[in-house]
Amino acid sequence: MKKSIGFLVFLIVVSSLTATTFGIFSNQDHGQSELKSVFGQTISIYGKGLYKNDSVAMASQAIAQDYVTLFLGIPLLLLSFYFAKKGLMKGRLLLTGTLGYFLYTYTSYSFLSMYSKMFLVYVLLMSASFFAFTMMMISFDMGTLQGYFRQQLPVKWIGGFLLFVSFTFAMMWLGKIVPSLLSDAPPAGLEHYTTLVIQALDLGFVIPVGILAGILVIKHTAFGYLLSAIMIIKDITLITALTMMIILQMIAGIKVSVGLLAVIVLINLLVIFCLAVLMKNVDERGGTV
Repeated sequence: MKKSIGFLVFLIVVSSLTATTFGIFSNQDHGQSELKSVFGQTISIYGKGLYKNDSVAMASQAIAQDYVTLFLGIPLLLLSFYFAKKGLMKGRLLLTGTLGYFLYTYTSYSFLSMYSKMFLVYVLLMSASFFAFTMMMISFDMGTLQGYFRQQLPVKWIGGFLLFVSFTFAMMWLGKIVPSLLSDAPPAGLEHYTTLVIQALDLGFVIPVGILAGILVIKHTAFGYLLSAIMIIKDITLITALTMMIILQMIAGIKVSVGLLAVIVLINLLVIFCLAVLMKNVDERGGTV
């Protein structure tokens, strides 16, 4: 299984390098244009490079995500794989969480981004990330995993933070969706897309897993330790990407709440702190209950 994971990590690195560099640096075509969506709204289309058929808002988000994947996601994937290959628990946890980031990112690209030359690359990345993430998840021995975490680990703080982040994003997305359902109007940000892919992924998978991780780690269960580590590592990459998305949207002239940016930056700093605390309390000499 180690060789299979190594091959998949290599595939993810090469494919994501291709996708991100093309997304960031491609600049052909004429620039912005406008079109009418099926909801009768006028949408500004980016008109350049890989994301030429995406809206200005979505293209700026995708480019921000590409920067984070290129300069944070890929190095973290390589570094965590190096330490995981040495048999270090910290490396295995980091690798699993980072693979979760790639799985989430390229699942959203596969279903959300407008069709482009990178479509098959996105599907390849989604598939490779899924199988690598699955193999890493089943590689952990639940019977001995708990022994790798010191008793001093502040599980109530970490679990409480995961519950807070999960409920915050749940309220944020429901606050976007429910009013539109009640008014029978398209939600803000839907633009010319068919549905809310990110919100579907978050409400259907990420938020429930975050809540489950928070509850189980507070109860000191082995699976709770594993899920909380994965969620914290994945949240760092995703919230960093979200921060970059908001900043690039502001640069592009899109109205974004400064208050929202402040909240996201604060959550980002807190989740980095959580990771530092978690890694500090992983004992590589563990392995016994």
